[in-house]
Amino acid sequence: MGSSDSKLNFRKAVIQLTTKTQPVEATDDAFWDQFWADSNTTVQDVFALVPAAEIRAVREESPSNLATLCYKAVEKLVQGAESGCPTERDKQVVLNCTRILSRILPYIFEDQDWRGFFWSTVPGAGRAGAEDLDEDDGARPLAESLLLAIADLFFCPDFSVHSHKRGPDSVENMQTIDSCEYIWEAGVGFAQSPPLNYIHDLNRTELLRLLLTCFSEAMYLPPSSDNSILNPWVTFFCSTENRHALPLFTSLINVVCAYDPVGFGIPYNHLLFSDYREQLVEQAVQILIVILEHDGGPPHRPVSPSSIEEQEFAGPENLFVNYLSRIHREEDFDFVLKGLARLLTNPLTQTYLPNSTKKIQFHQELLVLFWKLCDFNKKFLFFVLKSSDVLDILVPILYYLNDARADQSRVGLMHIGVFILLLLSGERNFGVRLNKPYSLNVPMDIPVFTGTHADLLIVVFHKIITTGHQRLQPLFDCLLTIIVNVSPYLKSLSMVAANKLLHLLEAFSTNWFLFSVAQNHHLVFFLLETFNNIIQYQFDGNCNLVYAIIRKRNVFHQLANLPSDPTSIQKALQKKKKVPDVISRTGSQETVSMEGSHPAVPAEPGTLKTSLVAIPGIDKLTEKSQVSEDGTLVSVPKMGTTHAAHPDPSAVAGTSDTESNSGRDNEDVFYTEAEMERRRLSSASSTSYWAPSPEWVLSWKCKLPLQTIMRLLQVLVPQVEKICIDKGLTDESEILKFLQHGTLVGLLPVPHPILIRKYQANAGTAMWFRTYMWGVVYLRNVDPPIWYDTDVRLFEIQRM
Repeated sequence: MGSSDSKLNFRKAVIQLTTKTQPVEATDDAFWDQFWADSNTTVQDVFALVPAAEIRAVREESPSNLATLCYKAVEKLVQGAESGCPTERDKQVVLNCTRILSRILPYIFEDQDWRGFFWSTVPGAGRAGAEDLDEDDGARPLAESLLLAIADLFFCPDFSVHSHKRGPDSVENMQTIDSCEYIWEAGVGFAQSPPLNYIHDLNRTELLRLLLTCFSEAMYLPPSSDNSILNPWVTFFCSTENRHALPLFTSLINVVCAYDPVGFGIPYNHLLFSDYREQLVEQAVQILIVILEHDGGPPHRPVSPSSIEEQEFAGPENLFVNYLSRIHREEDFDFVLKGLARLLTNPLTQTYLPNSTKKIQFHQELLVLFWKLCDFNKKFLFFVLKSSDVLDILVPILYYLNDARADQSRVGLMHIGVFILLLLSGERNFGVRLNKPYSLNVPMDIPVFTGTHADLLIVVFHKIITTGHQRLQPLFDCLLTIIVNVSPYLKSLSMVAANKLLHLLEAFSTNWFLFSVAQNHHLVFFLLETFNNIIQYQFDGNCNLVYAIIRKRNVFHQLANLPSDPTSIQKALQKKKKVPDVISRTGSQETVSMEGSHPAVPAEPGTLKTSLVAIPGIDKLTEKSQVSEDGTLVSVPKMGTTHAAHPDPSAVAGTSDTESNSGRDNEDVFYTEAEMERRRLSSASSTSYWAPSPEWVLSWKCKLPLQTIMRLLQVLVPQVEKICIDKGLTDESEILKFLQHGTLVGLLPVPHPILIRKYQANAGTAMWFRTYMWGVVYLRNVDPPIWYDTDVRLFEIQRM
């Protein structure tokens, strides 16, 4: 039978399914076999030959036929998993059933009445052919049978893994096979790298696509802050019922981290052959981030001492999270970190050696995976920060942030990058590592500078704040929190970075900016805290910053004398109406960008994006800790719980004045961006509109931590002016030399304790991650378009 004939038969069967008003018996094999008998269909064919409208029609008009089709397809997969697909035809049937189920499942999920179908033990119509299944299996819900069959098929010799058969007569029994001997790739806990086999890679990719489709029920439920609602598909697949959980976890993480898109060392190789491994790696990393979303057990809350032993032993219920959290060997950490760094750096290599390597597109999934690793495995986080290897993750993240800053369709990428840096910045070692000189020649659309990785971070953050799009404003708090967290450890800022920080202070401390939004003054507090940390703890190497502060001293004097009378407030707000832009683009000596770099550009019209829920305010995202004498962190109580135990007024100021009182505090309310926009516009026009009052200005003005800087200016400005007059100097190098050797020992106020704001997980961020991750998965799976045009409810799909 030619391929066009068989496609015709398949299409005919689909039409019969929609037009038959009578239910087709499950025992009518001649009819059902038409769906999986063909040997030439691809997954793309299945999507083309089974149109959405027809799946919905069968669902509404002949539900028993849809039920039987699902039941029969699962039955075929179960049979294939039991027999081990000895013949080519068996393999073909399994692949065709995999494709049909990948096509149909989203339409089952979008209809509330059908969602329970796969979890019922007696799938209505399909029971006629069930007598031949033994009793145990008969009692399993269809979803469980399907998931277990997929798990078995992942380790099916000659189908998805290499056979270990000794001779022609020996048989590998699927029931007794030890899948740990068939792990797909060397790496964590497995030393042998099996030979590449593109057929196996293709088959694994098809099975992973079906598994991802099973897990995607989450896309059809609206966002909710109730973290106890678990995805039943993920929960079952990650439970002890799945005997392949460990080898599959290992296979997935190893396949991802061992992948090298350079075409096995031969440049330009990727132009010659299609890379089947890349498709496998993409599906593998998507499965990993979806599976690792839930830890399955209760959220991390303290346990009573008596149950600690059991807790430790049991670990998270989700076996994949459990295994991830228990990786501990240095060589395993090294393998994972080097692999992720290599893949994250890949798009950067692209820019200075165009086409030399294949450009991968799954960096967002890799960032989520890196986040999960740090979140669930603290030993991994410490390993990352133990050496300067962390910079191999930092540089690509800064590259992505800078590149995506003008593109509203990539606002999710901006958030995940910033969240990772916020998490890392809570650890002292991160700040220390940033002092390493930056010498890479990655072309980035930023001013040229000579300095350290800290300078790179500040210059990129400045670029995001001053030239990014409006939607990034909720991230400003996070960006400045990261800078504050690392500031006590920065040994020597370059002149470029020092000027950028002062330009931000200048922009954020104009009267109209401070008076126009209730939270804007927090940004000034963060910057002052940064300057104080550097002056108090790193004065010696930071003559560039001290010089920049002296040059811009009027900004600090204006802040100290900020007017708070009603007339001045009104005048400032009138001025705001004239200034169209949020932050002045001028005043920062814009220098030439790096050679070979491309400017950040907005999204192409027509680009699809998925909506995100709002992130919680910075006070919900972070928890304050003080660094004590011996370097350990002591948690600072939240304001409102206690006012004592604050030896230091600036700490109190910091605490109360970067708490957010914005509407984002109510964690149970999740708005999509469109809804937030509507609310903003309606609140702007309504009478309850917030207005600044003299009392409000005074309430925070008196807490501005200006003492240290004012004292510094008081001591140094006269000395610098004297040098200039005496030597008739206008040359900054002499002044810098003087500042370099100067000292303020004994002249400054007593150093304040260092305050670190560490990231802390909460319901709001968990929900943000769920919508972001599934949005990425939705947009990245376009061939075939698994979820396109189905009634997804977790997010909105928007065209730019």
